[in-house]
Amino acid sequence: MKELIRTLRVGKDLNKPSQRTLNKKDIAFSEQEERVEKAEDTDGKKSGDTSPESESSGRKVIYNADLQLKVNNYTEVQGKLEKKAISYGGYIVQSQTSTFEDEQLSETMVFRIPQRNFQSFLHDAEGTAEEITHRNVSGQDVTEEFVDLESRLRSKKAVEARLLSFMDEAEKTEDLLKISADLAAVQEEIEQLAGRKNFLQNQTDYSTVTVSLETNILVPKVDQASDLNTWQKVKKQLAVNINVLLALVSGIIVLIAGNLPILILTGMVLSTIWIFLRRKKG
Repeated sequence: MKELIRTLRVGKDLNKPSQRTLNKKDIAFSEQEERVEKAEDTDGKKSGDTSPESESSGRKVIYNADLQLKVNNYTEVQGKLEKKAISYGGYIVQSQTSTFEDEQLSETMVFRIPQRNFQSFLHDAEGTAEEITHRNVSGQDVTEEFVDLESRLRSKKAVEARLLSFMDEAEKTEDLLKISADLAAVQEEIEQLAGRKNFLQNQTDYSTVTVSLETNILVPKVDQASDLNTWQKVKKQLAVNINVLLALVSGIIVLIAGNLPILILTGMVLSTIWIFLRRKKG
């Protein structure tokens, strides 16, 4: 179909003078070619044809996993998981540590693992746990979107090439302006399509694994007062006396500061009376 359109256009060009200008039909040819290519791609999909790339790479699936594990030594497990990720060709993108009520320690790590090693890494991560409290694995098939993006990219690039050839042949300023505007719009669409395709490629090449490690912090048991030795009893009594003294000093300061206006007023009255009595005696 494309060859027929090109043949018809060449025949029309042969019938035109050598010094020609571009008209709206020439510029619209790119859009017609794009529609033809999309129709051919659709016919190919319906007939069961696939591109060599899709045949070799298989389906495009984005895998995500969320694991919550109880461990005895989170530091040791954390080191093991980081080494495993690196050995599989992956990497860690996030690590966060949290403490709950000084009793439970939680470590959350987010890994990016090559898809071919996704299941192996999950197996290794689960092997480090004393207990698996939560496990969720999900997959999103984006094969159709990926193939559609490839098809649209090919069409847009064909339109871009056609517009560039039109620009080389254009002689009128208005033709150049029209083609430049169309070319800028097509190139922007190409960038958007390529960006989305690259994103999907990265998401399917590397799976995301979120691992949450939980461990209980061992709090040493405090002995009863009767079991404390002499030095511990002395320290305890000293701490009690210091607290009492600090409380007393604090109370005095609060008393003076709180009643300062009354004390100042009382002092002024007493001073006035004392001065009056002293003068009277004199």
